[in-house]
Amino acid sequence: MRPIQEIIKAKPWVAWLIFFATVVVVFLIGLFASSIVERRSESFTLQTVKPIADWEPRNEVWGENYPREYETYLKTLDTNFASKYAGSVTRDYLEQAPELVIMWAGYGFSKDYETPRGHAYAIKDIRNTLRTGGNKVSPMPSTCWTCKSTDVPRVMARDGVAEFYKGKWIDKGHEFVNPIGCQDCHDPKTMDLRITRPALIEAFQRQGKDIESFSHNEMRSLVCAQCHVEYYFDKTKVEGSQYLTFPWDKGFSVDDMEKYYDEIEFSDWTHALSKAPMLKAQHPDYELFMTGIHAERGVSCADCHMPYKTEGGVKFTDHHIQSPLNNVENSCQVCHREKTESLIKNVYDRQDRIHELRRYAEKALAAAHIEAKIAWDNGATEAEMKNALKLIRHAQWRWDWAAAANGMGFHSPVEALRVLGTAIQKAEEARREIAAVLIKHGVNYPVALPDISTKEKAQKYIGLDMKALEADKEEFLKTTAVEWDKIAKERQGTLKKY
Repeated sequence: MRPIQEIIKAKPWVAWLIFFATVVVVFLIGLFASSIVERRSESFTLQTVKPIADWEPRNEVWGENYPREYETYLKTLDTNFASKYAGSVTRDYLEQAPELVIMWAGYGFSKDYETPRGHAYAIKDIRNTLRTGGNKVSPMPSTCWTCKSTDVPRVMARDGVAEFYKGKWIDKGHEFVNPIGCQDCHDPKTMDLRITRPALIEAFQRQGKDIESFSHNEMRSLVCAQCHVEYYFDKTKVEGSQYLTFPWDKGFSVDDMEKYYDEIEFSDWTHALSKAPMLKAQHPDYELFMTGIHAERGVSCADCHMPYKTEGGVKFTDHHIQSPLNNVENSCQVCHREKTESLIKNVYDRQDRIHELRRYAEKALAAAHIEAKIAWDNGATEAEMKNALKLIRHAQWRWDWAAAANGMGFHSPVEALRVLGTAIQKAEEARREIAAVLIKHGVNYPVALPDISTKEKAQKYIGLDMKALEADKEEFLKTTAVEWDKIAKERQGTLKKY
């Protein structure tokens, strides 16, 4: 074989070929080395300083091992960001849309309904809301703690799931003092994502699916789906328990769940004005998201709400769980190349249309409930009202399914608009049915509707004594809540105030 020098002398281009090949090889080796260093730095961040006990509920204890994640989690306490329709600021939905008071007459949401704040506020906000009552009147079951605290898996493991669902909310408050956080989604030994709320596992089991079969990317949405879903309290499953259940057996579209609830004849409450057997949607974020384009493209909840972050050469997940609109560069622009202003405008354009239809539905539903009450007051019979009440039930369920989901419908704008369209159609159909009943009983139509232009006027119309409710809550916060903290601090040694 000829020496390389002779080959190069005869064919000078070979030297250039060797040079460029060497550059490519060195470049590839550099990339490989960089990847190894990055992976080592990532694995280094998972080396615990102190072992974390099973069912450790204190987020600050986890934070000793994972300071970057914990520091970003604490940013969920920031309430300064306001998008057009949500964000972390506090907004009073009942003030913005007094019709909601009428729509929830006889139900807790007519007393108090504000925008949800960051996860670190979970305990403070569930204690403060008028919906959970005070010392004199406390209407909620213990099941209402399920999604509010990292103490929940600890108590479920100790007492059993069915026992956890027994009793009243106020009787178990001393057990739940640490807000939503680390343990809810992570295994303390491996930091793998895990499901700690049994309702999600049970819902998939009824569909023949094993939670262990889901990919890591799917788990980055499913840990959110433990709580950001529609659910109800099944009083028939275990005697004495209000067993938290997902109505997914027929599927998780609004139509599928409507059929599910109708077949088991379930209702959350009977409306105080219309007497309709009502459904209250919780926050079906996961179900709505799964009908949208982002889910179809394999995007997870964490991709947008908890994007990756690099700090000091270490890559980690940003635990400042928030609106992507406050972090467009790290969320939306990972995939989309448009300017920030353009992307935000795209979101608002869709949300504006959804909000417009929401308001149409809310006005129609509030009127339907009031007109139904007038019909009852003028001698309407159950047979005459049966179909109208079913239409009201279905219309409000569909409105609520879209309205209760966070994001003003942006998780799936097309489906949100479809669902709101059917809500308006059914609400107006109900009003036509009621109009016929009113005319039959000699009442001129249209009827005069009361002034419900403010939250205060609407609450007075449905008979709420807001001063008494607020006084009861204030006394509860000064006495019972203080005692809960004292008991909890004795149990766990420390108690961080968020």
